[in-house]
Amino acid sequence: MVRTVLAAIQLTRPAQWVKNVFVFGALVFGARRGDPSAIAQATAAFAIFCMLSGAVYAFNDLLDYKEDAHHPTKKRRPVASGALSPGLAGVISILLATVGVFLSFRLPQSFALTAVGYLSLNLVYSLWAKHRVLLDVILIAIGFVIRALAGAAAIEVEVSAWLVVCTFTLCLFLGFGKRRCEIAVIESGEKAKSHRSTLAHYTPDLLNQLLSVTGGGAVITFLLYTLDPSTPSPHSLVFTTPLVFFAIFRYAFVIEQGELTGPTDVLIKDRPFLITAILWTLITGGLIAYGPAVEKYLPRLRYPGMPATTQPGDVG
Repeated sequence: MVRTVLAAIQLTRPAQWVKNVFVFGALVFGARRGDPSAIAQATAAFAIFCMLSGAVYAFNDLLDYKEDAHHPTKKRRPVASGALSPGLAGVISILLATVGVFLSFRLPQSFALTAVGYLSLNLVYSLWAKHRVLLDVILIAIGFVIRALAGAAAIEVEVSAWLVVCTFTLCLFLGFGKRRCEIAVIESGEKAKSHRSTLAHYTPDLLNQLLSVTGGGAVITFLLYTLDPSTPSPHSLVFTTPLVFFAIFRYAFVIEQGELTGPTDVLIKDRPFLITAILWTLITGGLIAYGPAVEKYLPRLRYPGMPATTQPGDVG
């Protein structure tokens, strides 16, 4: 019984729930970050998306357990290893999805619509799109955008278009990086095809090009977001750009080695990447919480869209 419960928990992949932190984006970078009710609503939204994503992971394992049995690491998943029956995995998936959708209607209606949209998108992905090259990663990235929009809907605030675009390009970069990891881990093209049909169409050269485009796009849209005068986030976030560049470069370097399996694995196991992520989070949190006080000690910058206040000695 205990072994079955542990396998059921493993089926929902709790380690992957960290991806749902995108739900907090609108709260952290928005105008209501100090509002206790907004914090409570965002936390509830995060918990609901953990249920929904758990349902999606369970459904995917149910569909893929035969293919996963041929993978060097995925063969340890509960259904592929035989720790859980396919029928029980289906019950768990339906239960989590039902409870998650039910609870989503306790929050604003627009949030409930994003929750249903997230499940619908993943149903399309699981049954069709994951077998379509390029479209598979694009739909995964859209799923992260939906998380960010859901967080904004939960606390009823507007979300910056740049934040949406930055989320999309960043997740495309991470998604193509994951495909690069998978190709590096699986030794031959024949094995790749037997595990995931789209991997037979991805090549290291193609993925390297896609990583260059999406990684550059992620950095540029982050800069545009920090420089947008209409956003409530402190513009001093632009000073965290070196950390953003290092994180992008480090991720590209690590996945090229083929020793880790994807973004979550890199975050947990690669110490330089983890330290960079922690530093960026701490610095960003400090700038958001104490922006005006901190900015007094930083060089004065003139941002696009802001009126010029050039004084003697300023660099125009």
